[in-house]
Amino acid sequence: MTRAPLPLRADDLTAFTRALSRQLGPDGPSHLGLMNMLARAAGFQNLQHLRAASAAQRRLDSQREAPPADARQVERTLHQFDAQGRLRNWPARRAVQTLALWGLWSTLPAGASLREREVNDHLQPEHLFGDPATLRRTMISCGLLTRQADGSDYRRVEREPPAEAKALIRQLSARRSTRPPRALSTV
Repeated sequence: MTRAPLPLRADDLTAFTRALSRQLGPDGPSHLGLMNMLARAAGFQNLQHLRAASAAQRRLDSQREAPPADARQVERTLHQFDAQGRLRNWPARRAVQTLALWGLWSTLPAGASLREREVNDHLQPEHLFGDPATLRRTMISCGLLTRQADGSDYRRVEREPPAEAKALIRQLSARRSTRPPRALSTV
């Protein structure tokens, strides 16, 4: 019979070692010796190796902070949208097009399988120039949307937006919240 692993986490090795040392009594190993044993049991060479690995992990974690968004690029792309967050026209610059597509990507339902018509229905109220096919095709070429070869199954690609896209999505969400609610069609 296999045993399920039991995870153990100690926020402070010193406090954990003191508690263990008290239970072992005066005949147990020294505090430093016990800390070295615990470090080796956790897969490190010794206590110094554990400390160095922990310090390196803290340094790496502090470097993982996202770089700031290029505010000029976000602003340039925001000018392509109206006050209600709808794309006015198809941008000429490729970088602006791609960033604008991230804004449209955020309106598509995550994890849903959509037909071509449903994708068009989602994109139609998000732009003013009446060409959801261009938006849909470009989203596929940019890797923001996938589809089956027969066009029957479209899905939003779930991935982390870049910093500029996150900033744009926040701005567009605020603009979209000012829209009047859409009337439900009875057709």
